[in-house]
Amino acid sequence: MDDDDRPRRRSPEGSLGAASLLASESLERFSLDELDARVALLDAEITRIRAHHRAAQAHRLAADALFRPKTS
Repeated sequence: MDDDDRPRRRSPEGSLGAASLLASESLERFSLDELDARVALLDAEITRIRAHHRAAQAHRLAADALFRPKTS
């Protein structure tokens, strides 16, 4: 079984657990270079999430159209 096939684990904070942990982390210990690298990584993750969101939205719209009751 691939990791993608396994049920997702929910964190105690809900589905935003990882984001909540990042948001609460102190940034004081990071250098400017480390902060730049972190911003680049988070920007890439936001891009990935938005692409997945668009694909999921398109899938949902297609399913809604397929299963919508036919009107005469």
